[in-house]
Amino acid sequence: MNEKQLDKVKNGKGFIAALDQSGGSTPKALAAYGVNEDAYSNEDEMFTLVHDMRTRIITSPAFDAQHILGAILFEQTMDREIDGMYTADYLAEKKGIAPFLKIDKGLAEEANGVQLMKPITDLDETLKRANERHIFGTKMRSVIKEPNEEGIKAVVDQQFEVAKQIIAAGLVPIIEPEVDIHSGNKPACEQLLKDELLNHLDQLKDDENVMLKLTIPTEANLYRELIQHPRVVRVVALSGGYSTTIANEKLKENEGLIASFSRALSQDLNASQTDEEFNSALEKAVHSIYEASI
Repeated sequence: MNEKQLDKVKNGKGFIAALDQSGGSTPKALAAYGVNEDAYSNEDEMFTLVHDMRTRIITSPAFDAQHILGAILFEQTMDREIDGMYTADYLAEKKGIAPFLKIDKGLAEEANGVQLMKPITDLDETLKRANERHIFGTKMRSVIKEPNEEGIKAVVDQQFEVAKQIIAAGLVPIIEPEVDIHSGNKPACEQLLKDELLNHLDQLKDDENVMLKLTIPTEANLYRELIQHPRVVRVVALSGGYSTTIANEKLKENEGLIASFSRALSQDLNASQTDEEFNSALEKAVHSIYEASI
């Protein structure tokens, strides 16, 4: 593990940028960026276009270590290059930003009010490649829709089971049990989730540390105990479909919680913008998310 990156992620001021749209969400991300489906004829062309978008974001002067602690990458992004360097090396060496990798394979069908992760059948191989590519940490997402104790326990059990394999590989796992912002009983989901997370965190050994990526809670500062827990490197918040403005407002209410936004970071970016327009729009988003995070 890179101790310098660990110190930055744990103690630095800033936020984690989420650039990890995968196969299923890539067409939507490209469309929001102004690249429609008629611009590509197969998956390879689609992934090349989305890498071009991510490259433009990462190489922008607005995307800097003063405001951004880490960036979460999609697996294909990890294996592609920026200016002749693998993406993670470019982030770490040129930008001073810690690289993370999305490792989940998507969501299973809903059961007991939740969606577990699909099995990660090639986890050992993925972690080996992540180390070869100088990745600092990983991220994996589940979704909670209803305050079902059995379902929420299953989500957290699965997340921590995989997290221990990631820790054993020398990486820092971001555990992401997202609570759907459209849930009919979001506060009850969040309370059950908090209790289950604390139960698992208390069972970790002194050398087993994790990060948490959570939906901004309805009750401000609900997750204070998680943020202060000795086994937690950092608690970051997903935007969950909120606009940048609303996500930032909600984030500011929660002391110690920092952003890990995807759509809220890139919502005003467009392929047709000049470099000056693009960099200006990105700078505005970066600064607003940074201010909400500190």
